[in-house]
Amino acid sequence: MTGPPPAGDRTAAGRPTTAFPEDWAQLLQSGQGAAMHPGALRRLVARTTALLHRSEQDGGFDAGSAEEAGALLVDAHFTDPEILARAVGLLHGSDLAQGRTAELTGAFAAGWAAALRERTLAEQEAIHQAADAARKEAERALRESETRFRALFESAAIGIGIGDVEGNILAANKALQDIFGARPEDLRGRRVNDLVHPEDTPGVWEAYEELVSGKREHFQFDKPYYRQDGEVVWTHLTCSLIRDDEGLPVYQVAMLEDITDRYRLQERLRHQATHDPLTGLPNRTAFFERLEALFESPEPGARFGLCYVDLDGFKVVNDSLGHEMGDQLLAAVALRLESALRPLGHLVARLGGDEFVVLLENCRGEQEAVAAAKTVLAALAKPVPIDGHRLAVGASIGVLERPVAATTPMAAVRAADLTLYRAKEEGRGRWTLFDPQRNARAVSRYAVSVRMPVALDRGEFFIDYQPLCALADGSLAAVEALVRWRHPQLGVLGPDEFIGTAEETGLIMPLGRWVLEQACGQAADWAKRFGAHAPQINVNLAVRQVRNAGLVADIDRILRTSGLDPRLLQLEITESAVVGPHDESVRALHSLVDLGVSLAVDDFGTGWSNLAYLRDLPVSSLKIAGSFVSDLKESGKEQQLGWRIIGGLVSLAHTLGLTVTAEGVENADHAERLRTMGCDWAQGWHFGRPARPEEIARRIADSLGPKDGGPGFGSGREGTR
Repeated sequence: MTGPPPAGDRTAAGRPTTAFPEDWAQLLQSGQGAAMHPGALRRLVARTTALLHRSEQDGGFDAGSAEEAGALLVDAHFTDPEILARAVGLLHGSDLAQGRTAELTGAFAAGWAAALRERTLAEQEAIHQAADAARKEAERALRESETRFRALFESAAIGIGIGDVEGNILAANKALQDIFGARPEDLRGRRVNDLVHPEDTPGVWEAYEELVSGKREHFQFDKPYYRQDGEVVWTHLTCSLIRDDEGLPVYQVAMLEDITDRYRLQERLRHQATHDPLTGLPNRTAFFERLEALFESPEPGARFGLCYVDLDGFKVVNDSLGHEMGDQLLAAVALRLESALRPLGHLVARLGGDEFVVLLENCRGEQEAVAAAKTVLAALAKPVPIDGHRLAVGASIGVLERPVAATTPMAAVRAADLTLYRAKEEGRGRWTLFDPQRNARAVSRYAVSVRMPVALDRGEFFIDYQPLCALADGSLAAVEALVRWRHPQLGVLGPDEFIGTAEETGLIMPLGRWVLEQACGQAADWAKRFGAHAPQINVNLAVRQVRNAGLVADIDRILRTSGLDPRLLQLEITESAVVGPHDESVRALHSLVDLGVSLAVDDFGTGWSNLAYLRDLPVSSLKIAGSFVSDLKESGKEQQLGWRIIGGLVSLAHTLGLTVTAEGVENADHAERLRTMGCDWAQGWHFGRPARPEEIARRIADSLGPKDGGPGFGSGREGTR
């Protein structure tokens, strides 16, 4: 064997042998070797290079060394066919085999391929063994899972049923069989739709259809079922959908919990909450639930009726014979009412005390509601025998029949209640039909009484002033303070709409005191501005004010606080304010006069007071009621008589030394007629409507102008309407 050629020389076979290791190292470096540790890569290059050089020994060729070199590359994970191709190309261009290049590259490739085949077979065997182990593990896990599921399915405390999406029951566990009181064969094969119960809500089966069609995954409901023995069992149902690997519905699983005991307890509690324990009738809560249900989604034109019932004479029985007897009477009355009205389809409820109500759903008109009221009266017509007593009890009934769309539940009950009190006021033992106009007045009165306690604090009251003019020359003599109420819901209310309620509730005291303070303050302001031309201020006193022990002290304080001259204040009282000459209120009136205040009798002629009282009262003026003037007809004997009565009142007043004011004067003819009779002052729309303080001030200022140019109050029409 000859030595290698000098470095840098080329042979006919290819690159010099001395350049091969560098090229070989670069080849391996660019392949899998880039990911190898540098030391490992150097060892691989050196080992394979040595084997490739060893393939030529003693002039012969050793294929085994070349094959081993190829196998080493595979062992080092050089398995990419691209690496093999490049390695073969490099070997082919080298002179390692001294002209036996084909044998060298063939042996190298054979070794590489044999090693790769063995490696592949080994990996396939490992994969096969791993797959087999995984299959066996999956089969074992499946068997364990099925065992656990079977144990869970069979021993679960709640009932479990499995069915297909066609609704066929495929399996039912022991708990489900116990719930239904059935054997396995009684349930298996039955259809889910066979388990419908009359008390099912429509939502149950709508949800079920959506489930089996794949539109929803699960639902829950409380649902009753019939057991095999015909009894009803209540359950909490949870139903879920099972899909296959492609997402298609294949099974349904139902889980049922027996809640019968809980349901019955809830029903007992609900019955106790919605029924009167004494009579067993539905109570106020149940009644309002039924009534409000009518208003939730009524049919077009739907109507309803109410009979609001209050027993007559019950209080006498209760007070005289004791509450135990009263309770027995209420129970007996309830039984009669329910026996008479329930067959007609009407609800009878006890609202409390001796009040009952009858609800007519889908009422056909007033006649049906009235018929129900007559049925109530007929049911109570005969005495009720209790413990040897024959107790007579009647009823007053307020009857309401309305379209559902025309009212609200609470408004309907209030209207029926107000109608009931009309029945009592009209004599008891009767029914009275709802009257919209009278109800509106009663509701307004109620609204007034509820709002009034806070209205004064919120500044809702104000005062207008109506002129009183001297008939001799039409000049402004006085103004009357008239309180108004700017109600937030009802608008501006006049005194006639709320003074009566204020007197009944006692609110007239703070309200009357406020009116006096405001009126006296306004009059004092006019007196400062206009001096002797300022008008007198007239303020009405209610009966309760006149009879209040603190009246004199209040007025004295108000006069001093406002600075008003007492001679500019006249207080108007009604004939009913004083009972007689020895009434305590007479002393108070004398004390007021001692303060310098004057008194007038308002609406004179409308009461029945003894004229002798008038002589003893410290009054200085009479006001003839406006009805005497406004009721005068155009002609005829009645008109003549009316004027004679007015003339007599004027003469009577003058005889007593009193001045006379005529109210309700609306035209010039009446004003002139009163003047010729000697009437002193007049008041009415002819002389001016009630006006705001600034309007009165403007008129006072205008009256102080030139006599031939300033408008007086004689005509009084400009700006008063």
